[in-house]
Amino acid sequence: SNGTLCSGDADLTLCFEQTVLVWIPLGFLWLFGPWQLLPLFKCHRKKLSITKLYLTKQVLTMLLLLMALAELIFTIVEVLGHHHNPAIQYTNPALYVVTWVLVFLIHDSRRFTIRRDSAVLFLFLILSVICGVFQLQTLIRQCGWGDATVPHFFYSFILRVRSVIPDCNHSINFSHWNSYSSVFQNPEITASILSVITFNWYNSMVVKGYRKPLEMEDVFELKDADKTQKVLGMFDKHMKTGVKKAQWELEIRQRKTKQHSATNDYRNGLSKTQSLDVLVLKKQKKKKDSKKDYTKGWLMLAVARTFSRNLLQSVAFKLMHDVLVFVSPQLLKLMINFVSDPNDYLWHGYFYALLMFVAALMQSICLQQYFQLCFKLGMSVRTALMAAIYKKALTVSNATRKESTIGETVNLMSADAQRFMDFTNFVHQLWSAPVQIVLSILFLWLELGPSVFAGVGVMLLLIPINAVLVAKARAIQVKNMNYKDERMKIMNEIFNGIKILKLFSWEPSFQKRVEKIRNQELKGLLRFSYLQSVSIFVFTCAPFLVSVVTFAVFVMVDEDNVLDAQKAFTSISLFNVLRFPLAMLPMVLSSLVQVSRPFFVCQERLEKLQVTSGCAVRFSEASFAWEHNSNAAIKDVNLEIPCGSLLAVVGPVGSGKSSLVSAMLGEMENIKGHINIQGSVNATLKDNILFGSPLDEARYQKVIEACALLPDLQLLPGGDLTEIGERVLTFMKLSGIIPFQCCSAPGGPHVFYGVGMPALHCLLKLLCWFLFQTRILVTHSLSFLAQVDDIVMLVDGKVSEKGPYSTLLSNGGEFAQLLNTYGSQQEGNPEDEATGNCHDILCNYGSMFFYLSTSSNMSLKKALQGKPKEKEPVAEIKGQKLIDKEAVETGKVKFIMYTRYLGAVGCNLTTWIFLAYVAQAAATIGSNLWLSEWTNDAVKYQNMTYTTAIRDTRVGVYGALGISQGLFLLAACMLSAHGAVRASRVLHKHLLSNILRVPMSFFDTTPTGRIINRFAKDIFTVDEAIPMSFRSWLNCFLGIISTLLIICLATPYFAIIMLPLGLLYYFVQQFYVSTSRQLRRLDSVTRSPIYSHFSETVSGLSVIRAYGHQERFLQHNEKIVDINQKSVYSWIVSNRWLAVRLEFVGNLVVFFAALLAVFARDPLNSGIVGLSISSALSVTQTLNWLVRMTSELETNIVAVERVHEYTEVPNEAPWVTLQRPQSSWPNNGEIRFVNYQVRYRPELQLVLDGINCYIKSSEKIGVVGRTGAGKSSLTNCLFRILEAAGGKILIDGLDIATIGLHDLRQKLTIIPQDPVLFSGSLRMNLDPFDQHSDKDVWYALELAHLKTFVSSLPEGLSYPVSEAGENLSVGQRQLLCLARALLRKSKILILDEATAAVDMETDHLIQQTIRSEFVDCTVITIAHRLHTIMDSNRVMVLQAGKIVEFDSPEELLQQHGVFAAMARDAGILGNQDTAL
Repeated sequence: SNGTLCSGDADLTLCFEQTVLVWIPLGFLWLFGPWQLLPLFKCHRKKLSITKLYLTKQVLTMLLLLMALAELIFTIVEVLGHHHNPAIQYTNPALYVVTWVLVFLIHDSRRFTIRRDSAVLFLFLILSVICGVFQLQTLIRQCGWGDATVPHFFYSFILRVRSVIPDCNHSINFSHWNSYSSVFQNPEITASILSVITFNWYNSMVVKGYRKPLEMEDVFELKDADKTQKVLGMFDKHMKTGVKKAQWELEIRQRKTKQHSATNDYRNGLSKTQSLDVLVLKKQKKKKDSKKDYTKGWLMLAVARTFSRNLLQSVAFKLMHDVLVFVSPQLLKLMINFVSDPNDYLWHGYFYALLMFVAALMQSICLQQYFQLCFKLGMSVRTALMAAIYKKALTVSNATRKESTIGETVNLMSADAQRFMDFTNFVHQLWSAPVQIVLSILFLWLELGPSVFAGVGVMLLLIPINAVLVAKARAIQVKNMNYKDERMKIMNEIFNGIKILKLFSWEPSFQKRVEKIRNQELKGLLRFSYLQSVSIFVFTCAPFLVSVVTFAVFVMVDEDNVLDAQKAFTSISLFNVLRFPLAMLPMVLSSLVQVSRPFFVCQERLEKLQVTSGCAVRFSEASFAWEHNSNAAIKDVNLEIPCGSLLAVVGPVGSGKSSLVSAMLGEMENIKGHINIQGSVNATLKDNILFGSPLDEARYQKVIEACALLPDLQLLPGGDLTEIGERVLTFMKLSGIIPFQCCSAPGGPHVFYGVGMPALHCLLKLLCWFLFQTRILVTHSLSFLAQVDDIVMLVDGKVSEKGPYSTLLSNGGEFAQLLNTYGSQQEGNPEDEATGNCHDILCNYGSMFFYLSTSSNMSLKKALQGKPKEKEPVAEIKGQKLIDKEAVETGKVKFIMYTRYLGAVGCNLTTWIFLAYVAQAAATIGSNLWLSEWTNDAVKYQNMTYTTAIRDTRVGVYGALGISQGLFLLAACMLSAHGAVRASRVLHKHLLSNILRVPMSFFDTTPTGRIINRFAKDIFTVDEAIPMSFRSWLNCFLGIISTLLIICLATPYFAIIMLPLGLLYYFVQQFYVSTSRQLRRLDSVTRSPIYSHFSETVSGLSVIRAYGHQERFLQHNEKIVDINQKSVYSWIVSNRWLAVRLEFVGNLVVFFAALLAVFARDPLNSGIVGLSISSALSVTQTLNWLVRMTSELETNIVAVERVHEYTEVPNEAPWVTLQRPQSSWPNNGEIRFVNYQVRYRPELQLVLDGINCYIKSSEKIGVVGRTGAGKSSLTNCLFRILEAAGGKILIDGLDIATIGLHDLRQKLTIIPQDPVLFSGSLRMNLDPFDQHSDKDVWYALELAHLKTFVSSLPEGLSYPVSEAGENLSVGQRQLLCLARALLRKSKILILDEATAAVDMETDHLIQQTIRSEFVDCTVITIAHRLHTIMDSNRVMVLQAGKIVEFDSPEELLQQHGVFAAMARDAGILGNQDTAL
């Protein structure tokens, strides 16, 4: 045949179609096909069962094989019959026979793999069908249906088309493959190649999300490769390599520096006076060298190595996309030429329209696969960082831990890890943007010649502006990060110490502190937003300015240069391409600035200490400090503790007892000598006791009995299945709860409240449980020291004495003095001493035991490896559940949330912002239409003189419209920045104000992480994400409206096509938005447990390390991170699912705009066609972006919904009411309880039931009772932490329920059981409102016996207290609480087990101070040590929420009731008078 392309009826030759077009697909298959057979020879898995899909494929392949074989036989028969057929007629069938055999084998080999279809086969069949189309149409046109070859080829072609269909979509059941059970939860694993490209495998999730609100159970499981354990394992390996290399290079560098400096010193021989300058120079050099340290770059390198495969794949897709981007402008150029030339063949137009569609389609596929890989990379990097930060937190030294507070680290895991994720999503723009810019300029050169350099000059001028903006933004961002960290640190402290804030009415002071930092943060945010507005203005104007300057120079340099449609709109398309990299590059650079901070991830290598046989613990000249450069808390200790011995450590407050234990646990910095050691959360009460061990019911019951917990458990609504919160404040103080492995009693001597269970008996019973292990007991109780093997006396961080009880007593040293002074107070009953001679190692913080043993740790590890038995579900008891599951809003976000946000912005401001954006869109349409008219001048003035006046008018108006477009945008951005900051201020203020006013029960039942998440992630969204989403949404919406108007103006028939395309667009959007919205909500909800778990881990770090449970906590963290990642990954895929479909709609817009231009080319001018198609080319991304922004906005507005939820939490009573007491109230301090009743929550039983009593003015009352008897509830009621369920409390005749909470609480003083301090100065912790003079503060410190200590501090009252007061001992913290009380000196004082954590000497000092300074006050003491209340006027004995005894101690001892039994158990015999 003689086909030709140079005619109106073009066609390829049949010879070309039967050779080249047949051999291309066959060559592709034979090149890549044989590799697909490897599973047949290498795979040892069992073959999958034969399915209908497999049979269909093989039957079709056999039919194609038979047809090829029949054709070959038919040709051979003809040849034998002396017909001279061309060689191609038997070579092609022979090739096809062999090919279909290969296809048959490839199908069979796929039974060994998870994914049944083959990408190679799919592409071969697609190529075969495409190439076959040309041959089929040629055969039909040239030979007709009468020729026998046509039907034969037609049937073969149909079978090939049919072979493609099964590969398009399928699902397979792998239920008999146990190793692939995850396939059930993730259809992506078995999805076909076409399904992967189009994300069809995700259809079921989108449909489900549209029909009902998604829950976590509905979300697909992660693939094994994306799970935290796998990702962290790979990252950890590369991180360790990076750190080792960094350390090695650093050592070499330091060695070289030392050698260099030594040489210089030797050569110079400087005198002392000269050497000062040299030292300064050396310091400067060190600073310069430190910047080049490898340690700052290893993190990026580790990330790159971990995810190298992903990075390479995404580079390939991005490269293909970038090449295809430049195809469309060239096709546009051809299309404009076609419209301009009425003699051009019609098929050229159709061919260009088809090519534009195919190019756009391929571009979309490459772009979406690239984005999928990038977002997956971002998610994996975030996973790796969060897991690595958590792992770091488990191993970090105490000094490093103090450098970063919990709040800062939570911020690192939330906002900073998110920034890292956002950065990696667009990391390839760092190389892609410059490539696109260079290619754009190259193609523009081909269009406009040297004039393009004018535009390049404008861009070069913009680079320094960009540099200045980035530098300024960086400085602001760094400052803002610090403010954010400081704010989160204070918020974390507020929520951890919220009860103290409420008891002391300190909420306003801390609210001011937070708001002060918040104001600084918002000032920075406003400056940053203004800079961003200028940046947006510059980079929106950049392509336009470049085009104006380029076009102006082009028409002015030569009179023969006329701007026609071909040059103008091809250039405009190239400028549009240029716009994206120009806008993205500064954003990516800015993002790079923001992620340069995650230094915390660096893995610290802890030195493993050698074990010395014979001794369990050995200190050799060991000195330890809490921080590297601070003073030693443990000094020059030489101590050997033999294996199996029982050692007691005693000493006054601040002597270093807790520090000694911390040193053993690796919590302190070893600054001198060494130590050798041999051996190694929100849940139910039972879980906290078991602490990860398997349940041994018999042993568990013995522990409960030994710790005297049985009566307490009977009081709880769910028994040992009652859930306890982060503060361990469920319904009472659970001071007897203990870790199961150690059976330690945090209550220690608290257990003496047990009827018939004396303190000594209970404690020594526990000690006997670990008879053959080494034990260290740190204690303030002196009663049972005679039973231990050795005693260590610490004074000021040094071992002053060591030896057996009898030896130390006879030595007459400090221990003997301590015992003679306070020992008589604690003498026990003789029968209780019978349990002596026990051996164990127990380390006790105040009164918390700890033991180390190789054998028990080994058994613990074995137990952890064993599988726990399946538990039968237990019916939940009323009141058992404390922490409710976080509520997830479902369905569409209420419109009122948008109005609420816009209301916070301000109605007038919102209107002006909208008008500015509309004006900008109008200016854009105007400039495009003006350019279209300008390009028509080339035709209009073809044979006429083109005057300079007309030319200057065209350039001037085009420039003016462009500049007005930029100015309107700048105004809109500036206004929206101002409005966004205003909204952020209002929403944060309302949230903070309300959360400080909610009742204490809210904090007891809500994990801190959940509340912190509102102030961290949700406020971050309100600050930064929502303004950006609103701005982008408005821009996209107005941009699409503008484009559609222009296309309809060019080709009015497009309006008809808009209707079905609009419907398709709408339905896709509806399906996507409902799914995406719910997935983002699930993401928010599943983040909270990560932060809560992290906070709890850091708080209980010493206990976790002590029991060697790091691995278990690490696994739990991996599990909750994976749950969060499920929703994140599903959301990422939903975006790609949407983008593929919407870009297809956009590609159809391009196709129909081009096709209609071909249909109606005669009446159209080239200018309007160029404008129409170039606008259509830009609309594809905008359509996708609009839906993304709609969903993003709806997703982000959820943050407003979540913030609003916490502004609606019911408040406690008002702080101040209209009825205010007199300033002198209470004058007397008389308290009367009238039939008083209270419960913790409405569904629970009464904890105080019918309390009736009268406490006289200045009376000293002691309150005693078992754990859970209602002692602390009594104090909570006085402060109205708990509100009455019945009855009332009168103070000086005034019902406390009728006045404001602050009026009440400011008139009462409490010294609480837990000495809570806040980060800040020492003075701030005593007087946050600055109500007292320094003289008063010093006097209070003197009375609290702290003046000497504070005077010795270099900063004095300005001494910085670290988070939770960690840089002070427990005793010092308690004395500071006493100083607080002395400063307030109100008429009523409550001591809530205030001396629980101090030694006998400090206890004596506190009691002495209270008796002298509060002599005319009413004092209510909740007793910890019974002797402290023996000189009270009266003692109140509580039992199960009722007063069972209330009289003087003397009378109660004579009555032989409950109090007398408790006194007998405590070793207070008869009616003896106790000075204490």
